[in-house]
Parts: sequence; C-alpha cells; structure tokens
Amino acid sequence: QVQLVESGGGLVQPGGSLRLSCAASRSTFIYAMRWYRQAPGKQRDLVAHINSGGITTYADSVKGRFTISRDNAKNAVYLQMNSLKPEDTAVYYCNAVISPALEYWGKGTLVTVSS
Repeated sequence: QVQLVESGGGLVQPGGSLRLSCAASRSTFIYAMRWYRQAPGKQRDLVAHINSGGITTYADSVKGRFTISRDNAKNAVYLQMNSLKPEDTAVYYCNAVISPALEYWGKGTLVTVSS
C-alpha cells in the first residue's frame, strides 16, 4: 500500500503562482506520476504526467503555464503553476502508477483562483 499526500493548495489571485507537492509514504518504483484536477460539477481531468524517465505531457489548457517535475529519490512529484486563471480552480489530485494494474490516489488539495 502506498499513501500519497498532497500539499500546497490555497487561495491565489489571477496571475499568481502556486506549487503543489505530493509525496509517497514509502519507497517504491513508480512508473508514472500524474496530476489530475476536478472542478465542481465536472469530471476529473488529467493535467500533467511525468514518467520515470522524466518524459512529460500536459493538457492543452495548462501548456506553457504549468510544469511537472519529480524527485525519484524522494518518491515525490511537484506541479509548479504560474499565470493562474479562475478556470484553474479545482481540487488537484496526485496519482501514482506502480504498474498497469496498480495505481494510487491522494485525497486532493484545493486550489482556488479568485480576486
């Protein structure tokens, strides 16, 4: 069992920045780590993905503004969010893919972008 704990959410003004962190509870090989988000009344969408080799992909809506990174030694993943917009408001979830049949989720951290 692996627990994921997110941190770094909060209230920020439009145009501001936040950095989300997610740490795994124990050391294990994690193939890919991802950030998803879910706005009220909407489905959970993939925001960014990074695999064990450092290859990244992003949703079109965040390209150029968000950066995902990971520290394999710490089993941690980060999401640097710049130029935040009100439409970025959501609960952000960390996801760790151990194998094609095994993945874990964090409980989420709320990001609110509002003036």
